[in-house]
Amino acid sequence: MRYVKWSLVAVLALVVLAFLHYTLPDRDIVRITSTETRRIDFGENSVFWAAPDVGTAASPSRDVRFINAVKPNGKVIVYRNEDTGWGWPPYFKLDSSNLQAEADDIKSTPEAPKWVVLTHYGWRNEFLTIFPNAVSVRPAEGPEERLIPWLNMVILAVLAALAVWLWLMLAQFHERVIEPALIRFADWRAGLRNRFWPR
Repeated sequence: MRYVKWSLVAVLALVVLAFLHYTLPDRDIVRITSTETRRIDFGENSVFWAAPDVGTAASPSRDVRFINAVKPNGKVIVYRNEDTGWGWPPYFKLDSSNLQAEADDIKSTPEAPKWVVLTHYGWRNEFLTIFPNAVSVRPAEGPEERLIPWLNMVILAVLAALAVWLWLMLAQFHERVIEPALIRFADWRAGLRNRFWPR
């Protein structure tokens, strides 16, 4: 039974870690090569796409903006550029059109590269055809700029503090309420046994 308990705990921890890894912001230093808009028909992977742009109607297919880029190591990466609106994750991104114009303005070539820091969330998976969602872009100091995820560190520290607080509250609740109730129940059961089945 102990193995089942720890297996469930491990699965829950993996789900929480995957959720945080997908949702928390990440930053890449890239060189934007092009931007485009494609008509997308949503299927099984629709959970990985954001809602339509704020102010437009939902439909089974719609135009989605994309930003194509290259990392300093030469690896290509494609980002989608969709509003998050007021939904989840809470980036409150309402300016995907503006971001597309910014990305279009800073396109560059290998001969004259313009490196940028592109903030995004989500994963890139070719097999599932999912793309990270670009949130913002700014010029980088260069391809070697060091990016420290301060926001993620603060969010994870707050979540860890909340988890410890919740754990301590549950331990205190168990000690003050559950254990005395179990002792009273055991005493009541022993009293019944002695009353009806005296030794």
